[in-house]
Amino acid sequence: MHISNKCSIAVHCLVFIHEYSQKHKVTSELLSLSSGCNPVIIRNIMSALKKDGIISVKFGTGGAALSCPPEEITLYRICSCVEPDALDKLVGIHKRPSLLCPVGRNIQSILNHSYDRIRIDLKKSMESITLSEILKEYHEKINLDNSTSL
Repeated sequence: MHISNKCSIAVHCLVFIHEYSQKHKVTSELLSLSSGCNPVIIRNIMSALKKDGIISVKFGTGGAALSCPPEEITLYRICSCVEPDALDKLVGIHKRPSLLCPVGRNIQSILNHSYDRIRIDLKKSMESITLSEILKEYHEKINLDNSTSL
């Protein structure tokens, strides 16, 4: 079980866009270099972020920018727009247990109750983390790195 790396790539892109879009034209090629991901993957992620209204991309020349304040962008919003079924993949139930077995006949409904609670808790937790908080941690890390390298 894991959260797809699409979510972390999307967060990486959003931090980069926030930090550099005022000074540079942020393109999928530039984000690809920064993230170490294929530009096609970056374009797919950017498309999903744009469709959700998190970013805007200039028509023609390109260049991405945030479309809303970082305080309004939650980790759940980011992950759910790039991987809509992420929570279901994270907490899934095997599809074909034996109907001949009492456990097999009932395990899905039994687990659904528990797994729904986990999904709800995870969603709440992810909704409580904003891009603003992630940016704050990024800046703290950058400042710490800069102060220790002197």
